[in-house]
Amino acid sequence: MTGNLSPASPAVVRLTRYAAAEQNEILGDGDDPFGVAGAGLTWLPKEEHFGIRRDGRLVAHAGLRRVPLSVGGVDIPAVGLGGVAVAPDARGSGLARRVVQAALDHARTMGPRYAVLFCRPPLVALYQRLGWHPLAAQVRVEQPEGPVAMPLRTMWTPLRDDADWPPGPVRTRCLPW
Repeated sequence: MTGNLSPASPAVVRLTRYAAAEQNEILGDGDDPFGVAGAGLTWLPKEEHFGIRRDGRLVAHAGLRRVPLSVGGVDIPAVGLGGVAVAPDARGSGLARRVVQAALDHARTMGPRYAVLFCRPPLVALYQRLGWHPLAAQVRVEQPEGPVAMPLRTMWTPLRDDADWPPGPVRTRCLPW
């Protein structure tokens, strides 16, 4: 089902479980559902999960985790958003906006001033419509063999009204999420 949702649209809920089975319910069981395997990165799992079920089926997800960053040599905490997924047959109905907004509403209660995500270039415009800003600087992320340049686009959004992104090079102090 695609198109506009009715006023009685299913609510975004906090998920108690999100593993391969739930991801497969949304995206199928393909080898590279997010299209990022070619980046060759090792990723951290998300710690908190938000989803939308329609007719008993999970059709959208967004995950969060607290992440340590260094910006301009200063350590700052952030909330990483990732694992955003909408079932192909449910796209175009505002589910990404709803599930990301619910995750960000929760992220605002977690303390950090910023949320950060990594995405493929074709998704930058979508996230910009959702209020995210691309970082111009290259971002270095931790990997088991040492830090590497993030090949995906890095974007941020404020979690507080007074949060402006600080200047300087960005480095994660953990694996990407």
